[in-house]
Amino acid sequence: MIAPPPTEGPLTIEELQLATRNRGLPLEALCYDVTPGGLHYLLVHFDIPAIDQSAWRLSVGGNVRRALALSLDDIRARPRRTALVTLECAGNGRARLHPRPISQPWLNEAVSTAEWTGTPLTGVLEDAGIEPGTVEIVFVGADHGIEKGCEHDYARSLSLDDAQRSQVLLAYEMNGRPLEPQHGAPLRLLVPGWYGMTHVKWLVRIEALTEAFEGYQQTVAYRYKRDAEDRGDPVQGIRPRALLIPPGFPDFLTRSRTVARGRVEIRGRAWSGIAPIVRVEAGVDGIWRDAVLGEPLGPFAWRAWSFGWDATPGEHVLSCRATDAAGNAQPVEQPWNIQGMGNNAVQTVPVTVR
Repeated sequence: MIAPPPTEGPLTIEELQLATRNRGLPLEALCYDVTPGGLHYLLVHFDIPAIDQSAWRLSVGGNVRRALALSLDDIRARPRRTALVTLECAGNGRARLHPRPISQPWLNEAVSTAEWTGTPLTGVLEDAGIEPGTVEIVFVGADHGIEKGCEHDYARSLSLDDAQRSQVLLAYEMNGRPLEPQHGAPLRLLVPGWYGMTHVKWLVRIEALTEAFEGYQQTVAYRYKRDAEDRGDPVQGIRPRALLIPPGFPDFLTRSRTVARGRVEIRGRAWSGIAPIVRVEAGVDGIWRDAVLGEPLGPFAWRAWSFGWDATPGEHVLSCRATDAAGNAQPVEQPWNIQGMGNNAVQTVPVTVR
């Protein structure tokens, strides 16, 4: 199937079908430092595999001195590390682009932060013995399907240097509990700072390659492309973004907010996979002021912020934008790309004050 062209029209049946399978974080749940497992955003490309964990093995091969076949007990017996990591889908915000790329119709909610536990990938690679000439490490999941006519196992690769970062984990627990099926049980890759497509779930195979991996999810999908013919640049680190917790209470259908007049504390979270967050600005009707930053939770976790607003009766628009230590700031309007990747345009929340 050829990808349908972007549209200005209503949501398609195919988009609605994807939206019922996947889920975003309710923005009021930004109040939690650590997102409860049942509220964590979810994207499943194909089907959730049914895996017999007692028979499951992780194979490690390719350009290595010795191939490995590791059981879950083998992996759990290895050195253990826990990290608080914010994950965001690369397509977060896609549905707000004009024209709208046809895919999972994310608005702003495809982000969450969890406590992940696993073993460093570097130790497994060392035990396998990476041979000279290796340029990439490919990670293959058990999920299999067809995307735009290409049948494949879901797989992504990292350069050898990126794969050998000490923060990269083979994760088997989320928030202190074994991974649930939808989150990649029994084992998934965790690459802090990178968009969610990198964190391969239902991991079954790791291979050391002597040439660049040319799989669909690496060379066709997850690229910043101007049009279908453009090879584009790879999607990698998470761009800075801030989101606010919608204040007051919502209308059921429109989710528009109503707030009582007077002092209102606006709170939210900000994050970047490129560099630490150093500034958040809160906007009221297009006038920007600095928010107060909370203490960092960790190098790869979102950061709390707050702003005091003296709400006056009438219609208002609240917004927020983040800047990281590398100088990257959210745009008010997002440059368009055909896959709808990395859209970190500022959030706007209409509010009625009464």
